[in-house]
Formats: sequence, structure tokens, C-alpha cells
Amino acid sequence: MKSPPPKGKGVIEGAGLVVEQPITQTLEHNYMPYAMSVIMSRAIPEIDGFKPSHRKILYTMYKMGLLGGTRTKSANIVGQTMKLNPHGDAAIYETMVRLSRGYEALLHPYVDSKGNFGKFYSRDMAWAASRYTEAKLDDLCQELFRDIDRDTVDFVDNYDNTMKEPTLLPASFPSILVNANTGIAVGMASNICPFNLGEVCQTTIGLIRDPEFDVPSTLLAPDFPGGGQVVYDRASMEEIYRTGRGGVKIRSRYAYDKSANCIDITQIPPTTTIEAIVEKVVELVRQGKLKEVSDIRDETGLGGLKITIDLKRGVDPEKLMQRLFKMTPLEDNFSCNFNVLVAGVPRVLGVKELLLEWVAFRVECVRRRTHFDLRKKREKLHLLRGLQAILLDIDKAIAIVRQTEEESEVVSNLMIGFGIDEIQAEYVAEIKLRHLNREYILKRTQEIEQLEQEIAQLQDLLNSRAKIQALIISELKDVAKKYAHPRKTMLVYASELEEYSPEEEVDDYPVHLFFTRDGYFKKITPQSLRMSGEQKLKEGDVVTQALESSNGCDLLFFTDRCQVYKLRASDLSDGKASVMGEYIPAKAGMEEGENAIYMVATADYQGHMLFCFENGKAAKIELSAYATKTNRRRLLGAYSDKSPLVAALYCKEEGEVLLTATNGRMLLVHTAAVPAKATRTTQGVNVMTFSAAKHHLQSAELYQEGVLETPDRYRKKTLPSTGTVPSEQDALKDQMTL
Repeated sequence: MKSPPPKGKGVIEGAGLVVEQPITQTLEHNYMPYAMSVIMSRAIPEIDGFKPSHRKILYTMYKMGLLGGTRTKSANIVGQTMKLNPHGDAAIYETMVRLSRGYEALLHPYVDSKGNFGKFYSRDMAWAASRYTEAKLDDLCQELFRDIDRDTVDFVDNYDNTMKEPTLLPASFPSILVNANTGIAVGMASNICPFNLGEVCQTTIGLIRDPEFDVPSTLLAPDFPGGGQVVYDRASMEEIYRTGRGGVKIRSRYAYDKSANCIDITQIPPTTTIEAIVEKVVELVRQGKLKEVSDIRDETGLGGLKITIDLKRGVDPEKLMQRLFKMTPLEDNFSCNFNVLVAGVPRVLGVKELLLEWVAFRVECVRRRTHFDLRKKREKLHLLRGLQAILLDIDKAIAIVRQTEEESEVVSNLMIGFGIDEIQAEYVAEIKLRHLNREYILKRTQEIEQLEQEIAQLQDLLNSRAKIQALIISELKDVAKKYAHPRKTMLVYASELEEYSPEEEVDDYPVHLFFTRDGYFKKITPQSLRMSGEQKLKEGDVVTQALESSNGCDLLFFTDRCQVYKLRASDLSDGKASVMGEYIPAKAGMEEGENAIYMVATADYQGHMLFCFENGKAAKIELSAYATKTNRRRLLGAYSDKSPLVAALYCKEEGEVLLTATNGRMLLVHTAAVPAKATRTTQGVNVMTFSAAKHHLQSAELYQEGVLETPDRYRKKTLPSTGTVPSEQDALKDQMTL
């Protein structure tokens, strides 16, 4: 602890004093109150669907007479709101803009705006200053403020105790689900997607009648103000409805203009902007990933949002849009987090629980309104019964008033003369002289019977929850009839959509493939190969395979550890004969010490693999067994490990294989004689036997006509076979080959 500075002129006592404080105490005393304030009074919406900032603006406009009246300058509204909201004018005006019809952020706007209020879907279209724009409350706000002056909600003092403001708005429909609401607090957040007003009201009515009502049957999916398409998946939607968390996939809507050869995008997801989409497409074009696009521009105007993409000749617009959905924000996810303050406690609720909480809130509003009406009618009935008492003798009442010497004694004398209480006597004493006639008094007292009936009805309503619920249902039907409109967001089923596959963008052209004994690979175009000289190889390395294929094929590399690695030829760069090539074990991410021993190039996975082992067995496996639906790079158990592998051979069609043993014997085996197996790790069948245990299979290769002088000599009718000793000519030819 530092010593305080010496006291003297101009020195503040305690200035510069540093007091050590545990971090836990700092968090508890300083940070926690701030965090609670952000959660409770700023970022998380309440059951009426509003944050405090929204509620203060709307209530201010209501008190200014802007519900059904004429518009006033936005600057006037902002200034008046400061009486409830101690923030800067910019923050208040920005909040009001987001509630406005012109901004288009809400499915059902609360502010009827005039002037430039910007656009929700554009980052650069800023709103005009508050002195230039005008606003009033939208007609829908009649449902928010209905009966607010009938004790339906609590009122509290504003920040300087000079005004009263409501803690909630008595909304007669579930506004919490009708309009989007996003907030980031401390340690938690809220992100509520909007739903169609008609669907929400219908679902709420269903839940009031039956708590086990099937919500997805009427509440189909979110309905966004910008339209677009929801990629509908019933299971994921039910998960959101049940837990209040999940993601909704939204796609843009577009139209293809054949005459201009362009795509017009007119609706985009609410999570992105025009500028973000244009910038992403331009970036992809610059990177060479979108060669089909010749131009993109923003043509948004008075007619609404429009992004135009010009296409090159011969481009399929449907396939291009599939790629754009995958690579740009034209398709995006809306992450749902239905976090709402209920009775001052933040809770993440599913749609069903949220609507039931709103019903409970609305039931309480109706009860309070009914209590208010009941109290007012009882008070009026009490006064009218006092008025009825003087009906018997009006002259007596006049005489009492005239004969009373002091004004203060008039009320008490009327109380004594007619047997009424002070409140009734005060009411009678205030009647004007012109109303002291039998006709006036009879008309007023005729209301007594009607009031008694209304009081009985109100009391009956209070005593019956079913009648309160029926009243809420009636109000919901009225709201839906007045303000509901058809869905803006279309539903498309995920199972019906054709997903973009990355393989479609691969340029397919002829290539020559080379694979060496040490695991090096080269992909060379025919033109480059014709202009090249000798193949450059690592010292001591040789080319073991040279194939003609295409850039769109798959490459399977079988290793000495019974594994196979899959790569796409397009993933490997085009090379030249003058370079060493790419080292496959490193490129494929093989294990340390693992070597690639054989390469297969295929586009359709037709044909079969023949694995020949030292013990004389051969396993025939369909190549389709190595095709995978996912993009897995490594596949375990490519072949059997029971005996060392001598050769792996790819047979596109049935043919003959020449087997040679260490004892010199040779055998020609037709692959059709070897039965195909379904299991990759099968040991296969015996095809060659050996007279001594020290001998084994030495080599196996695909036979080509002309290699042997007398091939029939080595063909056997039955398998397995020991093979045949080669003739002098074949032995000499074999030595020359070696």
C-alpha cells in the first residue's frame, strides 16, 4: 500500500492512494452489477417482446398522441424519449429506425415512417438525420397499448422520478415471436427469429385449447421480412421449437432472365447485406473460382432489392446458383436462441413454453383489466344508488341545502337526511341546479340495473379461467383478421434440393500419369509431354506405372500397410517431365515409414483389384468396394495382411495374369477363374502351389499377347496348380526382359 501524498494547498485527500483488492471482490462488487444491468435492463427482451429501449420509445410516442394522429419530426420524438431514456440522441434514433416500416427489419413494423430510413439489407444505405424524417405509431400498436390505462401492467418511476413508465406493454398478441429480436448481454445472448402473425395467433389459440397441441402443424417455419426461402427440415425445426436453440437455413430468391442472360436476385437472407454478397462474388471471380460470371452489380432502387449477375455464354444458371449458394452468403444460417426475461429471470424457452408463458402473462393482464373495470363500475353504482335515494324527495334535498348555514355542513346534513355515506353525499351536493329535475335523476338511476348486470358478468369472468381464455382467443382472432398477411418466406424441402458438389467445377482434360517405385507422382498434359525430354527421377528410382487418364479421375494409392489413400487427380498440380514430381506419402498424409506401392486411376470404379500373395493365394475384390460417399482420404483394411503381398493389379476387364514362383515355374491364370469376394481383407483362393516350403510366389503381372512364345504351355484347366517350367525360348526372353 502506497503512502498518501502530503496534505497541502490544491491536494485532494486520498488522491493517488492505491488499495489492493482481491480480484473476486472486484468482480463481485464492480462487474456483477454491471453484468446484471445489461442482462435485465438492456439486451434481453421480455415476454411482451420488447427491450427497455424499444418500450420507452413506443410509450413516448403513445403519450405524444402519435397513435392514429399525424406524423411529427423524428427529432421531436427523440427529444421527448430522453425524458425516459437517458441516452444520446443518436442511440435513441437508431433504435427507432430499426422499428420503422422504411427500414424493413421487422415483419410487422411498429413505427409508420416517412423519409429516408435506410434499409436493413444494405450496409451503405444510411438513414437520414432525425430532423429530416417524420414518424408516428403504426396501427398495429393499438394492440400493444390497448387497455394500458386500465391497470393491466405495472408502472414505475423514470430515472429522475418525474414521470411514470410501464414495465411491460399489454400486447394482445405474442409480439415476442412475431418480430425478430437480437441482443448480446454479458455471458448470454438472445436471437429470436420472426414468425408469421397469422400462424402465431393460430398456434397460440391451439395451445390455449389444448396444451399438447402439435405446434409444427400450424407454425410452419420462421417468416422473414426480406422473404427468401427457408430450407425446411421437419426434424431440425421441431428441435428449435422444443429447445429454443438451433439453426434455420435461408436461401435467396432469384429469377433467370433468358433474354439478357443474367440472374436477378430479389430476396436475400436477413443475416447478410447486398454489399457482402457482391464483395464475395467479386473475390471469387478474382480468384478464378467463378469463371462463369462476367459482371455483378447492385441495381437496388425504388422497386426494391435487386442484384444482377451477368453470365457468360453457355452457362447453366441452375448449376451456377448451386455453387453460389454454397460459396457465398446467398445461402446462410439464422442461429436461434430464444432467451427471454420471464419474471426477471433469463430463460431459454422452446416455442411451446414461450407461448404458454405469454398466455399466462396475458391472462394476468385480462384479470387486472377486469378488476379495474369492476372497481370503476362498483364505484359508479355506489354513486347512482345515492342519487336514487334523493329521488324520493328532491324538495327535501333542496331544503337541506338551503337551510344549512355553512357550506362545510352540507355533506353531513345530506348524509343524515337521506342515510347515505359521505362519497354519495358529496356526489349529490355537486349536482348542478339545472339537473335537479325528476327526468335527469330517472335517466341516471336507470343505469343501475345495467351496471348490476355488467358487474355480475365481470365477476363471473374473474371466477372462470375458461372464460378469460375464450376472451383471449377472441382477441387473437381479431388481431389475425386485421393485421395478418400471407407468408413472405417460401418453404423448400431439403430433400428436394440438389446440393452443389465440388467435383462439378473440376476441369476435365486428358493427362498422362506416372508413378515411380519410390512413391513420386507426375501428372503431365499430352502437349507438355510431347515437348519434354527424358523423365527426371530420383537417383535409383524408376517409373513403375504410366497411364493415360483424365484430370477428373480419382487416384487410389495402395500402401505396404494394407491401406489405401484416395486423392483426386485435380488436387495434384500439372507437372513436367523435367521435374521430379510430388511425393505421394507426404501429399496423402501417410503414416511414418508407410510407402505407396501401387496406383489406380478410375472415374467410375468399374473393374476389380487382384491381390497376389507369397503363399500362392489371390484375392479378387471389386473396385467399387473402395468407393466412399464421403470425402475420406484414408481407408483401412484395403487387402489381407495374412501373407506378404507380391503384387496388386487393377483389371478393368477380365484377362490373364502371369504368375512366377521362386522355383522358376510359371502359371497363366485367367481372372474369371478367381471368384470375387465381398470382403476387402479376404485371403482369396489358392491359385499356385509349391513343391517345397522354401519356395513362394515371386511376381505377378498382367499378361500381354506376345510375351510368351508358347502361352498354352502355362495355362492349366484346374486350379490351384504348381505351374510349368518355362521353355528355353521363354526363359531366354524372360532373362532379356529382366
